[in-house]
Amino acid sequence: MNDVEGLMIYKQYMELIYYMENIVLKYPKCEKLSLVSNIKNNTYLGMKKIIMANKEFNKGKRINILNDLDTDMKILKVLIRLSYKKKYINGNNYRAWSKKISNIGNLLGGWIKLCR
Repeated sequence: MNDVEGLMIYKQYMELIYYMENIVLKYPKCEKLSLVSNIKNNTYLGMKKIIMANKEFNKGKRINILNDLDTDMKILKVLIRLSYKKKYINGNNYRAWSKKISNIGNLLGGWIKLCR
């Protein structure tokens, strides 16, 4: 098992990816190349940054990567809020998705504090 797979944030993020993949299947076709594409790209970019941060030994560079990830998570929240406002997802989906992002944000905040 790779050491990144043992991280709680990695496990939570994998759950976020599975959830996202199931939800975006329900979006209208007109959004597949725009909103859905942005949600997917942003989500997978976040996983890439978790893996990169885990491999980085320089604390300064690691903090920069984690701060970038924090920004990605904030953008993802905006995209999910937009999905809700456009009624592509219901209130339950919005709350569940937002909670997953908040949980990851809490883990991320702890990781950033640990690096300082």
